[in-house]
Amino acid sequence: MKHRTVGELMTHRVVRVRRETPFKEVVGLLADHDVTAMPVVDELDHPVGVVSEADLLRVVAARPDPGGLPLIPPRANGSLPAADGGTVDQLMTAPAVCARPEWTVVEAARLMDTEGVKRLPVVDEAGTLVGIVSRGDLLRVFLRKDEAVRDEIVRDVLADTLALAPGDVAVDVREGRVTLRGQVESEQLVPVVERLCRGVDGVVSVDTDLTPRPGAAPGTAATG
Repeated sequence: MKHRTVGELMTHRVVRVRRETPFKEVVGLLADHDVTAMPVVDELDHPVGVVSEADLLRVVAARPDPGGLPLIPPRANGSLPAADGGTVDQLMTAPAVCARPEWTVVEAARLMDTEGVKRLPVVDEAGTLVGIVSRGDLLRVFLRKDEAVRDEIVRDVLADTLALAPGDVAVDVREGRVTLRGQVESEQLVPVVERLCRGVDGVVSVDTDLTPRPGAAPGTAATG
């Protein structure tokens, strides 16, 4: 099976800034390019952090409130953002949490979830920025048409991987939900079929109604 990679889903033309970029210029770049965050890179184009709208809003929140509200609590490093905005180096979230182009959707999604981030700069083997992938990019695999998902399951999973004969298992896909009905060589093969189908890009869920073929010995594996 061929899984869609981060390199296929990411945005290749990335708006980026340097540590010394001033506050107002960052605001302008976000607005001009209709993005909510940008990687911060060094002189070698290696990501060193990410600056987002949330980071910029901390500057606004750090200013005295006309109504007398107290200042926001200090950041994790114990300091407040500069009231005049400062530069990216004072605002960004660092270090940058990065992905690689060859990663699968699952790898990137797990890292986003673990680190609590909405996007990942993508770097090559030298650590150079080559793209950026967002949560929305990863979710695009679920826009695959049901027929394309079904064809991949029938061809790549059932026929090529498991060597099942045509007609052994009927496959129905609706809104990414897969239903499998038919017979397989053994009961032990059922969870294998289910696991492989779940790994197909675009599959939301898998429901199986598979039974061992009559006469098959318990524990018999599929042959092909």
